[in-house]
Amino acid sequence: MADNKNEHSQKSKPKLKKEEITIVDTGSARKAVVATAVGNGMEWFDFGIYSYLAATIGQVFFPNVSGPMQLVFSFATFAVAFIARPLGGIFFGMLGDRLGRKKVLAITLIMMALATLSIGLIPSHASIGYTATVLLLIARLVQGFSSGGEYSGAMTFIAESTPDKKRGFMSSALEVGTLVGYIAGAGLVTLLTYILGQETMLDWGWRIPFFLSAPIGLIGFYLRNNLEETPAFEAMKEEKSEEDDDVSVKDILKYHWRAILIGMFVVFFYIVVNYTVLSYMPSHLTAVLGYGETEGLLLIVIVMVIMIPIVLLMGYFSDRIGAKKIIQGGLIGLIVLSIPAFHLIASDNTILVFLGLMILGIFSASFQGTMPSLLPSLFFTNVRNGALAITFNISASLFGGTTPLLVSWLISKTMNEMIPAYYLIFASIVGIIVVTIFLKETAGKALRGSPPAVEEKKEIKEILQEPEEALWWHDERKEIEERIENRSEDGK
Repeated sequence: MADNKNEHSQKSKPKLKKEEITIVDTGSARKAVVATAVGNGMEWFDFGIYSYLAATIGQVFFPNVSGPMQLVFSFATFAVAFIARPLGGIFFGMLGDRLGRKKVLAITLIMMALATLSIGLIPSHASIGYTATVLLLIARLVQGFSSGGEYSGAMTFIAESTPDKKRGFMSSALEVGTLVGYIAGAGLVTLLTYILGQETMLDWGWRIPFFLSAPIGLIGFYLRNNLEETPAFEAMKEEKSEEDDDVSVKDILKYHWRAILIGMFVVFFYIVVNYTVLSYMPSHLTAVLGYGETEGLLLIVIVMVIMIPIVLLMGYFSDRIGAKKIIQGGLIGLIVLSIPAFHLIASDNTILVFLGLMILGIFSASFQGTMPSLLPSLFFTNVRNGALAITFNISASLFGGTTPLLVSWLISKTMNEMIPAYYLIFASIVGIIVVTIFLKETAGKALRGSPPAVEEKKEIKEILQEPEEALWWHDERKEIEERIENRSEDGK
């Protein structure tokens, strides 16, 4: 009996062969990072210009509503895109696990570009009445459907294309793409407003940023279409036999529900902070605090430019001290400093307003620099794209797109300018509980379901000496496989 137990223990130990360890080509990894980040920047340029033109779009498409409620209606249309995000996430996420990561990323980019271009072509409410509003809603739904597969797919692609010990730093470039996209959108809107003036912007100038999405989309499509597939996906394809069934959405929810729940709570605080700082604040400065549109946007642009090196720095340190510690520090910072930051923002002193925005920007950067590497590590390779798409987009739809809408509505009802600070604190308290108790540190480790990925051959010898540490996810996968086997036997 003892011998049988010992034999079973020996069989259950993870085994790692030298040829299974991936040596990542540095040039290919950098190319993957740049192409994915550029494409992501284009996506967020498209998505971001709507945020920065929210006040103008409200006047063009909702002229019968005035004051703060006009902004509420405009952000309600912004939130509509998030209804389609889970559907797009499931569709493109599952497609990415079957056909490959890069094909899906190319498709979502073109779809987003065409939807954004169409917004610029929609006649105003004054020309065709409520038909204009309906067309705007349809275009936003298409944007949401495509973005459902974009961001989770981009995170998966970069995480699977980079060496384990540099995954945090290289993945943080994805959020640099996000910031550059937002900066380009905000900078263009600010420049056009300054050159054309508010009346011309309201008349036709607001359309220009939407028209520019078409050529930018073609550039991004070319870059992504010329990428190689990720090493992790290729390795999974080689292991997979023709008899193996594709994993379904039902399977993901049944066997990976715990990781999905943890991921949804992580995305909750991440997305609330992200959309508050990058999407909502320009309109808060203009519609709530009475700043001129040009001045408010310029402050946000400066903050985002400064955030870029901070995001990269957070990614760099996450590879050394762990993403979990950096995230915890950011959450504690928001709990303590959100209210003081919004007092500074409401001070009517430009320097103090900038300081308040910068405080929020730094803590937002702590999440932006760590999440692109952390979130993909929650899931195994065979379900990563689909599971991450489901997790990210459901949470983003519930809490991301609704953040500007909820905050602007609460302010209109309570006339309390501190509502955004209270919401950030609430999200951060939820975050600190989930991260501290349930999140496992994965920085510098192999992705779940994949053997280690290294940059140099000399690292292989060290890894082979401790296969249990290298394949740290082995017991988790064994548990899932046993659950699948038991349920299959029960169903017979």
